[in-house]
Amino acid sequence: MGTKTNALTRALVGITALAGLAAGGLAGATAGTAAPAQRPSTSVSTTTTALNAVVNLGLSATQAKYVQCYLKAGWGYGGALDGELGPDSWKAMQRRLASGYGYTGSIDGIVGPGTVSALQRRLADGFGYGGAVDGVAGPGTQAAFKDYANTQARHC
Repeated sequence: MGTKTNALTRALVGITALAGLAAGGLAGATAGTAAPAQRPSTSVSTTTTALNAVVNLGLSATQAKYVQCYLKAGWGYGGALDGELGPDSWKAMQRRLASGYGYTGSIDGIVGPGTVSALQRRLADGFGYGGAVDGVAGPGTQAAFKDYANTQARHC
């Protein structure tokens, strides 16, 4: 019975060590000098991922490209015409919305409630949006944004 117990103990110790090595917590450490566990922190890659998010608000890639063509023509967009409304596209849109639709936030490319509210005011001005200016990009906002995007095809 002792042999089976020793074999089981060795297997458990081996599995535990492998799990620790896989997690990076025991690499190069002995039992007496193991590094303390690291607490999660906000990393640059997490922040970068969040800031590089594509937010098409229901537009197809073709419709988003139309918006990018419009933004390139007059609002400082210098990125690719790839149909992905990322931060650079939204910075240009924020410049547009600051020019007459009440956007007063930072030109940061983040599509928050202030950006959406200003977009809703723009969409209410000739693109069929009749809902509340509430900063929520619901179905009415998205439908009007599609109409807006389709009118921008002439810029491509």
